[in-house]
Amino acid sequence: MTEYTSQLDAKISRLRTLLSPIVPASVLSNTHIVQSTSQHYRMRAEFRVWHDGDDLYHIMFDQGTKQKYRVDQLPAANKLINQAMVDVIQGLKTSPLLRQKLFQIDYLSCLNDQVLVSLLYHRPLDDEWETQIRALKEQLNQKYQIDFIGRAKKQKRIIERDYVIETLPVHDNNYTFKHIENSFTQPNALVNCKMIEWAADIGKQLNGDLLELYCGAGNFSIPLSKYFNRVLATEISKTSVNAAQYNIEQNKADNCTILRMSSEEFVEAQRGIRSFRRMEGVELSDYDLQTVLVDPPRAGLDEETCEMISEYDNIIYISCNPDTLADNLVHLTKTHNVVQTALFDQFPFTHHIEAGVFLQRKA
Repeated sequence: MTEYTSQLDAKISRLRTLLSPIVPASVLSNTHIVQSTSQHYRMRAEFRVWHDGDDLYHIMFDQGTKQKYRVDQLPAANKLINQAMVDVIQGLKTSPLLRQKLFQIDYLSCLNDQVLVSLLYHRPLDDEWETQIRALKEQLNQKYQIDFIGRAKKQKRIIERDYVIETLPVHDNNYTFKHIENSFTQPNALVNCKMIEWAADIGKQLNGDLLELYCGAGNFSIPLSKYFNRVLATEISKTSVNAAQYNIEQNKADNCTILRMSSEEFVEAQRGIRSFRRMEGVELSDYDLQTVLVDPPRAGLDEETCEMISEYDNIIYISCNPDTLADNLVHLTKTHNVVQTALFDQFPFTHHIEAGVFLQRKA
């Protein structure tokens, strides 16, 4: 048994153990499993920087011992990030100004072979810094598309742009997404595509309109808008909402509306507890919301949101934390049956599990 297969089997076993008190064995035994590639699957990576005389290199820290170790290549990161790691460090080494008080480098890439590099400093960045980083950008642009951001206290200097443009193949369609630096994006692009396809295959079977909470930049909302009459989605991050509006326009998802609201605020709006100016022009009574999709943070759903989504006929729950998923399912299975389960191996060789559950209201 390969190392990858062994770690995946351990995750499958853990998920089934957590959910077995709540989910029928017949459903768990048919859990949909999406494997990752064992290398070059991550679209982003973050490193501290170590200065050693004339040498300069990326470092990471061992989670157990907390000791630093040198990283010249990262097999988990996609090939373009690995190439940029070599080229960027080489370019920085030759410039005393560019390397001065540099302490971190972050990389964001995509399937479109674009890479965005954020350089973090413990000093102010001036025009000479920008001149030199533009020269490095121009040099590397002869090999691939690269952009830079310089960050220091109360400073963000963008060299051309602070995002990459991703294209995700989902079933027979390609979807365009703007992924912005420091905003949430799914780290494993190919597994993410399969995750969207799993949710889309469920959406094909359903009627009416879709509500999505925690929609981010529209990762699910936009592809699933093809299968619902209308989509109403909420997201608290202003950066992600702005990206979602761009993505709606680029993908011509005209039946999709994004509201900048937290899930708790939407619960209050739906129950008539509060009114929000951000909802001007949106009449909830005009929607035939039969299905809700949630992709919450690791803390899972709060009690009020859990209660609210239990009022919908169909629930698609994407989870990055099986422990809070199991807790929420204790509540949701009072009114709904678990019809399907899935495991998406977004994070190979870690303990993290991404899971999916589809529930339908009990007869």
